[in-house]
Amino acid sequence: MKPIIDVCCGSRMFWFDRKNPKVVFMDNRTVEQILCDGRKLEIKPDVVGDFRHIPYQDNTFYLVVFDPPHLVRAGKKSWIAAKYGKLGPDWRADLKAGFDECLRVLKPYGTLVFKWNEEQVKLSEILHIFGVRPLFGHQRGKTHFLVFMKQESKNA
Repeated sequence: MKPIIDVCCGSRMFWFDRKNPKVVFMDNRTVEQILCDGRKLEIKPDVVGDFRHIPYQDNTFYLVVFDPPHLVRAGKKSWIAAKYGKLGPDWRADLKAGFDECLRVLKPYGTLVFKWNEEQVKLSEILHIFGVRPLFGHQRGKTHFLVFMKQESKNA
């Protein structure tokens, strides 16, 4: 089993090695499209799945990357929605379910890296939804990387 999962991999934009053999790249869509500026958008996950229902057992991964869509407003055919995805009308419940799923598939003391862009929704609102404070993170500009650690399992 691979030790890392990226549950919303998209086009793997921030990965230095987009074919890292230690990572399960998961997304809920597969896309091949030419964007308005002529660039090719490719979203080809190893696993097609929903971050609200990650298809792995509890305590599977050492590291989970959660970079969900951050847009609540974007045109259906806009290049930005194609590239980054768009949240649905129940986005608060969806993000909470996704966060909880990420923790579920983490091993005890495993690390969750969460990325959020607050162009449309403030990070403080997201953290309120999660109900958990991060250990640390990068908090400059509109894009934030936060680090969480799963606590020891109650059954251990």
